[in-house]
Amino acid sequence: MSEPVRGPGDTSVTTPRRAVVVGAGLAGLLAAAALRDHAEVTVVERDALPEGPEPRKGVPQARHAHLLWSGGARAMEELLPGVTDAWLTAGARRIPLPTGLVSLSPQGWVRRWPEMEFMIACSRDLLESVVRAHLLAGPRVTVLDRTEILGLEGDASRVTGIRVRPAEGEERVLAADLVVDAAGRGSRGTAWLDALGVAPAPMEEVDSGLVYASRIFRAPAGTEEYPVVNVQPNGAEPVPGRSATLVPIEGRRWLVTLSGTRGGQPTALAEEFEEFARDIRHPVVGELISRAEPLTDVVVTRSTINRRRFFEKVSDWPDGFVAIGDTVATYNPIYGHGMSVAAQGAVALRERVAEHGLMAPGLARRVQKAVAVPVNLAWELATGADIRYPEAIGKQPNALRKLFGRYVERLVRTALGRPLVCRAYLGVVTLTEPIGALVRPEVVLAVLRGPVKSPLTEPPLTERERETVMGPAQK
Repeated sequence: MSEPVRGPGDTSVTTPRRAVVVGAGLAGLLAAAALRDHAEVTVVERDALPEGPEPRKGVPQARHAHLLWSGGARAMEELLPGVTDAWLTAGARRIPLPTGLVSLSPQGWVRRWPEMEFMIACSRDLLESVVRAHLLAGPRVTVLDRTEILGLEGDASRVTGIRVRPAEGEERVLAADLVVDAAGRGSRGTAWLDALGVAPAPMEEVDSGLVYASRIFRAPAGTEEYPVVNVQPNGAEPVPGRSATLVPIEGRRWLVTLSGTRGGQPTALAEEFEEFARDIRHPVVGELISRAEPLTDVVVTRSTINRRRFFEKVSDWPDGFVAIGDTVATYNPIYGHGMSVAAQGAVALRERVAEHGLMAPGLARRVQKAVAVPVNLAWELATGADIRYPEAIGKQPNALRKLFGRYVERLVRTALGRPLVCRAYLGVVTLTEPIGALVRPEVVLAVLRGPVKSPLTEPPLTERERETVMGPAQK
């Protein structure tokens, strides 16, 4: 919690360290977990935080399907030991992959091999509330909600705190040895840095025009162990990319999210929801919800642009300020990488602080470069796919990326019939392995040989899974 500071004559004194985290979403909570062994941490949030798994204004995307891949879940468990069991106790499910997955990839149906990776399935509200409760049950972390952040204190060389105004109180300054911007898509961090005279970070965007529409259903009786069901778009086809995903969540419910790019976007009309789910590459999700009871209206979101700020490329990055999570990069939510990247970024923050100390010169720049590593992987996966859709806006891939894209297409096709390749692919998709896992010699050789099993022609639902939802007559 404290670090020795050397004074004249080599006399050692101890100065308490303080960190401020902007934003009490998942990225902010995980950043606080990363720092609590090294400082007293104050998390500042403009929203009023609920007591339990309830929605809040600052996270409108929470109403859509959220996938926490194993790479992110392991990072969160490392930061908050015991949080996985807490999720499961609260009603979340640990779903083995690809065993508990019925998915039509761009190249075909994924076989339900024995477990290679896993995911945590529940609502975003439950996921975040459990993390918040788990964090605040320990010492050294305080949350100030209903508090507006007005700007940064300091100058272009070092940030020394933030100015805030509570809902009921006067403007004041929170001094800090480190400020972490985890405010997400709505972050004003770039404007705050600009006001201090910090050079702007390069930015890149890829916009597929994607729109999301989600609805919650009461799951039929007997579906407590139902798999995640997903129909993905095929970016190689010159048509809008449309998808449907069914995620079992707590309370015996199904969260169903539809998506479509320009020219094929879903609407908020309830009468069109099932029809859209049926009218894509395969109607399985539409068929599954046809007998399920709707519990909510349809919620639509259009904020799905992939946007990245290359903070790590700013040469004169100020000490005392770090950005993580969606503040650094946001992705098309269809790939489910945002939460996992935030968790891995928080682990990188903790490791650099433990190695160098909270006040070490250049620490913030080191952290920013480390945070960029998981961001790079998620960014390549998301934008490499999204730029292929009709009318997508953004930088086109160069010849090398196009060549790698063709290799990945063949790899995924091979993964449908070779478990070794499927394991490598899932390792990368779940952010457990680096992208280099796709070009390991044994994987490349297997990809060149191709699949050893013929492609599946129908969704790999078991007979019981079909009958539970559709009835014997529709087998």
